[in-house]
Amino acid sequence: MISNRDPDAIFSGGGISFLNGSRTAKFNYGYSSFKGKRASMEDFYETRISEVDGQMVAFFGVFDGHGGVRTAEYLKNNLFKNLSSHPDFIRDTKTAIVEAFRQTDADYLHEEKAHQKDAGSTASTAVLLGDRLLVANVGDSRVVACRGGSAIPLSIDHKPDRSDERQRIEEAGGFIIWAGTWRVGGVLAVSRAFGDKLLKPYVVAEPEIQEEEIGGVEFIIVASDGLWNVLSNKDAVALVQGIADAEAAARKLIQEAYARGSHDNITCVVVRFDNS
Repeated sequence: MISNRDPDAIFSGGGISFLNGSRTAKFNYGYSSFKGKRASMEDFYETRISEVDGQMVAFFGVFDGHGGVRTAEYLKNNLFKNLSSHPDFIRDTKTAIVEAFRQTDADYLHEEKAHQKDAGSTASTAVLLGDRLLVANVGDSRVVACRGGSAIPLSIDHKPDRSDERQRIEEAGGFIIWAGTWRVGGVLAVSRAFGDKLLKPYVVAEPEIQEEEIGGVEFIIVASDGLWNVLSNKDAVALVQGIADAEAAARKLIQEAYARGSHDNITCVVVRFDNS
């Protein structure tokens, strides 16, 4: 059990978004983040709702840093800003996402030139644009939806032993080896990430994108691997299916992951849709 008096207690919050100023909420969202058993906190998250070219856009992201906080914090501060300011964001959202991810990585690596120590971060993001939900993923944080009571993965973890990822890395001149787990260059346990300048061009920030219609989606969970290492997609969905408040659902997931022995930072965003 995690005590509320613990100085490293769960940090959480959330909000409700209204559609066209009506009193019926289109969705409510909640976030929860916990350092857990790690000595330092390298997870960051972002929940942002803003107007872009006259359209309401919601952005939710979880960034799991490694080698320090620099990359994950940079993504929190810059990724949605770069995406929403892309000239084709509304007209061609998928292309805008790919180009904004690439540009954000390039900008970050340019700033990193002065640092000798390498750092990197995953990015799992969900963009709500009208009735469209676009999920873009880099790394092994994950996005899972609940539809009709079933868990539907909206991203696939980028791990070095994924056959297509291994082939891509080897064709670029890299290698993976077993060192407690499969690692790129014997170092990194994810095959795509922002940053990690010493492992370019093998470790890339190229997102895989999946688009869904909001209709029929009850809620989504965006979380770092501190959650998914101990909870299956099915278990996570079942655990919070009956919790209407998204912040309470996010806290519940964090508490359960910690109770099940997660040794990592744990960060989770839940977005629950009102399809009535």
